[in-house]
Amino acid sequence: MRQPFLRPDTWHLVYPEFFMIRFLRPFDPHRIRLLVFDLDGTLIDSRLDLIHSVNAMLQHIGRPALDGDVIASYVGDGAPALVRRAVGDTDDEALFLGALEYFLGYYRIHKLDHTTVYEGMAETLASLATPSLANSSNGVRRQMAVLSNKPVNPSRDIVRALGLEDFFVRIYGGNSFTTKKPDPLGALTILQETGIAADEALIIGDSSIDVLTGRNARLWTCGVTYGFAPHSLEEVPPDVLVESPRDLGELLWAG
Repeated sequence: MRQPFLRPDTWHLVYPEFFMIRFLRPFDPHRIRLLVFDLDGTLIDSRLDLIHSVNAMLQHIGRPALDGDVIASYVGDGAPALVRRAVGDTDDEALFLGALEYFLGYYRIHKLDHTTVYEGMAETLASLATPSLANSSNGVRRQMAVLSNKPVNPSRDIVRALGLEDFFVRIYGGNSFTTKKPDPLGALTILQETGIAADEALIIGDSSIDVLTGRNARLWTCGVTYGFAPHSLEEVPPDVLVESPRDLGELLWAG
């Protein structure tokens, strides 16, 4: 028997035991044709490798190590911003540039020491990549892309090494364009290259940066609360919140 249509913002009321999804602005996920994923704190848990790389850089320049939670709160705006925050306000540009170079070199070598795909994410992506009515929009298969503020080469290397590369039609980093998130250029480029309208696309990320990117590009926005900066999603609320990769799959009718 065909099930009656349920408004997405009522699913959690009908099936509370299955959904940890909270709609703040209702939309129909079945209309979404493009998913744009953030990387760190969304697809992958890179927390330890970033912390170790920042503290190795600080040790190199003679600064004390920082607490891991502090470093994690600095992630999201790209490597230069991460290093500048870790080093602190300084007018010594040579010190900053040297610290950035050391950080990038150290991270290039150690980026996969501890980094993993979040539990359940690979299964969710695989489900979305399997042709079926559940993951299509009006019979059109969804496409997926990565838009990170991490430099593009390590972004692609990590996605490839963790076995996720084949899921994505595009993988862009913080140096792929003249601007970074939350500027909409990267998201707008992906829309143009895939030929998908903004109101049929959803950006998925763990911070306000991703939400602002979506707003600036007029995409729907999904915040994940398991990442690095869930507090920032309170300051800049997305259209929908999910608590796990499994919930993301349920939101997108992937199950």
